[in-house]
Parts: sequence; C-alpha cells; structure tokens
Amino acid sequence: MDLTIKTLSGLEPVLAQELEALGAGDIKPGGRVVTCTGDQRLVYRACLELRTALRVLIPIARFRVYDEHHLYKNIRRKIPWAEYMDVTDTLAVDAVTKSDEFRHSKFVALKTKDAIVDEFRRLTEDRPNVDTRRPTLRINVHINDLDCTVSLDASGDSLHQRGYRKEKVAAPLNEVLAAGMLLIAGYDGSQSFLDPMSGSGTLPIEAALIAARKAPGSIRDDFGFFRWKDFDADLWQEVLAAAKKQERIPPLPIHGYDSDFKAVRMGQRNAMNAGVDEYIAFERQKFEKIKSKPFEEGLMIMNPPYDERLEETNIERFYSMIGDQLKQVFPGFTAWIISSNIPAMKSVGLRASKRKTLFNGALECKYMRFDLYEGSKKEV
Repeated sequence: MDLTIKTLSGLEPVLAQELEALGAGDIKPGGRVVTCTGDQRLVYRACLELRTALRVLIPIARFRVYDEHHLYKNIRRKIPWAEYMDVTDTLAVDAVTKSDEFRHSKFVALKTKDAIVDEFRRLTEDRPNVDTRRPTLRINVHINDLDCTVSLDASGDSLHQRGYRKEKVAAPLNEVLAAGMLLIAGYDGSQSFLDPMSGSGTLPIEAALIAARKAPGSIRDDFGFFRWKDFDADLWQEVLAAAKKQERIPPLPIHGYDSDFKAVRMGQRNAMNAGVDEYIAFERQKFEKIKSKPFEEGLMIMNPPYDERLEETNIERFYSMIGDQLKQVFPGFTAWIISSNIPAMKSVGLRASKRKTLFNGALECKYMRFDLYEGSKKEV
C-alpha cells in the first residue's frame, strides 16, 4: 500500500533514512513529507519506531475537485465509508489546503464530515458522531490546487506526543525536532552526549531513547489504527516484542544541565516517564560557570535563548560567552547550536563546519555545527 509520512521542514532526508531502515519501498522525500510503500507491519512499525515522523497517513482516494459541491459529491460517492467504519463509530476530519478555490481548511473539513454523515444516513438512516479527541477514524484531506487526496490517519495524536513530557518549560523543543537534530548530528549512542541548556529535558531524553534503541512510541498507550476494523492485535504484539528485543543499556554517558533547578527536576520526572531516567545525569549548572568538561570528547547540542527575554546587547554578550566556553572548556567536542537569532549566532565567534535550516515552531532557525579543538578558528 501507499503511505504518506509527515514530518517537519528540513527533516525529510532523515525520515527517508529511517524508513529505509524499516524496509519501506519506493521512498520519495517531498516538502515536509516522505512517501513510500509498505504493508500493515510497516504501518505499525512506522507509528511505533519512527523518531522524525509526525503522522502516518494511508491514502484511500485521489480525485480532482473544482468547487465545494464537487468535493462533497466525491467524498460521499467515491469512497466506500462502510468498509472503514460503522455508523456507531466516531470520526474526525483534518484538512490542509493550498488552493485558490479552497482557501479555508476548516470549511473543507466540515464539507467532508457532512458528506460522510449524509452517506451513512442514506445507508442506515442514522449517522456517526464526531469525536475530535479519540475518534474511531481520523481522516485527513489534502487539497493542492484542484488535486484532492483523502487519507486515513494511522497515528491518532501527532507522533511527537511521545507521552513522557508531562511538564515543560516555556517554548520547549518539539520531540520530533529534537530527535531530528540528534540524527542530523550523527548521534547513535556511540558518543557521550551533553545538552548544557536542557530545559525540561527533551534533547537528553530523545538521546537516551536513541542510545537505548527504545522505540519512541513504546511509551504511548494509543494509536489511531487500534480502532480500525482491520486492526491485527497479534501482529501488533509481534511488532512490539521485536522492538523491545532491540533495547539495550546505552554504552556512554548522557548529561543534561540547566541553570534552573525547576527545569532540572522537570527533566528528571520526564525522563522517568520515558523509562530512561537511569541513563541520564541531570544537574543544575550554569553554562558560563562550567570549568571542566564532564567527559574528554563527545557531542554537545544546545538550544539557547533566541532573544525573547534578553535585550539585544545582552543576547550578543550571551552568545559570545557560549563561544568562549566552547573554545576554552570543550576542545575535543563537536557542538551543534540551533537558533533563530542569526545576528546573535555571529557573536559565537567560531566558524561553522555545517549549516542546516530547521523550524522550531514557526521560527526559521539555523542549526550549525562547530568542530572544537585547541585554538578553534575564528569565524571570518
């Protein structure tokens, strides 16, 4: 079957590599999406094991639509809805539109819901109800110009909602973005890892999940396909058992520092929820006060403040301090920094060996790699 896997902008190549590792076929990266082919086992594994996926969609119909009436007619008549749900089941509709004719995604979602409900009324003289929280069937409608694709959403809630982050600091990293940053940096658990500004712990926790080879979806208790008519409970248990068999104790240390004691406690509790607390050493520590590195060499990733709470002069001084600490304390490390404040990033004063554009929410960010050694070169 055809699959459409949604992700964040900039993470498409990483997701494609993940899908290749799962055995998907005909893998094609696009814009915030990767398409592929696979069977039911791959659908279950994708929801359970993919670290950089947001949603796993299964297209069930494609057609052209010219106006709202044509959309309604095709949704109602061209899809055998009774094969996918019963009238006693519930549904929810998500819509994404990029079209001059269909400008409002909520309107498209409403027309789709009306078409499905009216078709069941015709068949049974009754109608299914809407449940936006945990429906039997979550339906995705995507309209690009006049091309409409209708898909079933196997994920349920977005896959970035791992289930471990019960507490969070202001503007936390999305879990999928954090995992993508780690994979872009080449992290696989064979390096020691440090996040010196860890907030509520997302980067260290995602690092621990990778290093422990623990499926990110193993913490969740629900996926959309659990309520589908063709749900194969035995197959799901096989997939779960196979994923569990791959787990290991991380071979090298993982550390998370933060200057805020409350954030440190949040990280510890979230790591406990994720089942990886024994693998992470959280510590209250100001980055500017660090005098010695916790291990001789390793990978560091940080998500410093962009400027929301600091004046411009202070943010530039803050980023300059980051550069000084990297040079003076962390030779032998590879450091990656993500920030939307490009002028402030120049104050780091180091030459980036790699740059990549990522999005933290709506903020366009640069994700930069700095190779640290004695006498690191100044940026020119």
